[in-house]
Amino acid sequence: MAETQQASPLITILPSPGLGHLIPLTQFARQLVDFHNFSVTFIISTDGTVSKAEKSVLDSLPKSITSIVLPPVNFDDLPKDVKIETRLSLTMIRSLPSLRETLKVLTATNCVSALVVDLFGIEAMDVAKEFNVSPYIFYPTTAMCLSLFLHLPKLDEMFSCEYRDMPEPVQLPGCVPLYGGEFLDPAQDRTNEAYKGLLHNCKLYRSAEGILVNTFVAMESSSIKAFKEGVDPTIPPVYPIGPLIQNSSRGSAGESECLKWLDDQPSGSVLYVSFGTGGALSPEQFNELALGLELSEQKFLWVVKSPTLTAADANYFTSQNIDDPLAFLPKGFLERTKGQGMMVSNWAPQIQVLSHGSTGGFLTHCGWNSTLESVAHGVPLIAWPLYAEQKMNAKMLAEEGMKIALRPKAGEDGIIGRVEIATMLRSLMEGEEGKKMRNRMRLLKEAASMVLSEDGSSRKALSEVADKWKAKVSM
Repeated sequence: MAETQQASPLITILPSPGLGHLIPLTQFARQLVDFHNFSVTFIISTDGTVSKAEKSVLDSLPKSITSIVLPPVNFDDLPKDVKIETRLSLTMIRSLPSLRETLKVLTATNCVSALVVDLFGIEAMDVAKEFNVSPYIFYPTTAMCLSLFLHLPKLDEMFSCEYRDMPEPVQLPGCVPLYGGEFLDPAQDRTNEAYKGLLHNCKLYRSAEGILVNTFVAMESSSIKAFKEGVDPTIPPVYPIGPLIQNSSRGSAGESECLKWLDDQPSGSVLYVSFGTGGALSPEQFNELALGLELSEQKFLWVVKSPTLTAADANYFTSQNIDDPLAFLPKGFLERTKGQGMMVSNWAPQIQVLSHGSTGGFLTHCGWNSTLESVAHGVPLIAWPLYAEQKMNAKMLAEEGMKIALRPKAGEDGIIGRVEIATMLRSLMEGEEGKKMRNRMRLLKEAASMVLSEDGSSRKALSEVADKWKAKVSM
């Protein structure tokens, strides 16, 4: 029995709530099972029941990947206007007693080598140490954003003003210069609990034994090189192990109507438009986007979501948006764009859309999962960031050096107008700049495939971590 356990040590994974956090971690878990003979247990924190989408993802995993759902935490004491980041952090913090009991049981019956946490579960690393389990961080977005996290405590000491009021950009090692207003959302109000929680977590990053990042060398070579050559010994080893994305099997999407529609379109002719699971536009911006798509005369597949009730609510999808989203389209829009575009409500099989030969561009909110999926399939971007760290992602994608995205400009009222939208679409789908971006994306797609091959840099980085975990349980 001891030999069996030693040959298959257990890795525990604590994802933050939300499908966007869970999906890359399930791909990570599959690699641990397929390439390194680990068993994996997901430990799920929740403030209620696990969503149908999250349950579907967990149920689809092989038998060597199991899951344990912790008792739900209570939020009756929270104000209704609490920020989403605070709610996510508190879900994880209030689950710590249940996590401790779960690890007590697991370590009594298994050789548990590591606990892998992501963005909002950082405090769980101390619980792992109580059981001699190695704490690691899975960082689901860019190496550039990780660099900001690691430097934020120092920036907090250096500047007393709001970061958006700093006149000069911040130059993080190996990264494009960033103005404070481009920092991730929780850093935009230093008096808010969301920023205080972010800063607290950032100070704990250095207590991890390693940080696994869902990126790869060709995507962020300068940032990764800066970590490798860094002189700060307090920063844990950083392992770029991406891109970790879902597979692109068409069969898993069923016979989707939008895929059938794409089958009838010319190669590379369709712009895919989606703002992810969390993105929502203001009513004014929703209207301008629709009219911009029409004005561009480009073919499009648009995942339509209801606009928010007011402009102030824009950028993050809320439970208020339950109406039929197509009812919000401009009058006559469906008739006028018949043959030019297809609209689907709320969801489309994104991987299958991006891998389809008719898809030639992607208007995206720049969520990192969506960005990596686009890169893996060689589809150039129009960057339209909404929340979280998406402004940082958009800047990196559109800047000289990478330049795989165009970025439309908003007017003085903060709205991106229909003419600007149409101009960007034509430039991407028909213009010279679009052709150049398509070529750059093709090279990046090839690099993304190579790093995950047997001798690729991402596979080697994961093997380095796996060897450490195996050595820990054989001591």
